[in-house]
Amino acid sequence: MTSEPGNNSEYRRAWSRFATGVTIITSSEPGGGAHGMTANGVTSVSLDPPLALICVAHSRNSFSLIDESGEFGISVLAQSQKSVAMHFAKDPAERGPTPDDMFVKLGSGPAVISDALANFTCEVISRHIEGDHTIFVGRVKEFSTQEGVPLIFYDASFPVLEL
Repeated sequence: MTSEPGNNSEYRRAWSRFATGVTIITSSEPGGGAHGMTANGVTSVSLDPPLALICVAHSRNSFSLIDESGEFGISVLAQSQKSVAMHFAKDPAERGPTPDDMFVKLGSGPAVISDALANFTCEVISRHIEGDHTIFVGRVKEFSTQEGVPLIFYDASFPVLEL
């Protein structure tokens, strides 16, 4: 089946055929609290210097928090963290309280997700407005890793990955 651009639901469905890891993009709220959103528009850009990029819709709360603070975190989720992905996929008004132990600090920058397979904190070095999103490129300031099985998103679901 071939569809023309402009059919947003079919376009989204076509992209659902691309299996991706699941991440939480974090940012700091003005009062010092942590904010997060589930995302798969994330990638490594460069090893030297270490750069990463995220794509954030202008309609998301995270957009203004990242744009104003100039920093963001990325947490690559483990298969056991599906509930974390689902929590941050909801609109903030519908989430309910986020448990304090869900976040951890690496050093400076926004908090990231506890027990994630990888965590990065980044300082925004450039912004590119494209369509209804801004692409933020960030220089990685700190990162951490641990072993585990990644959470995968494919065809609007989280299939179990067996290694």
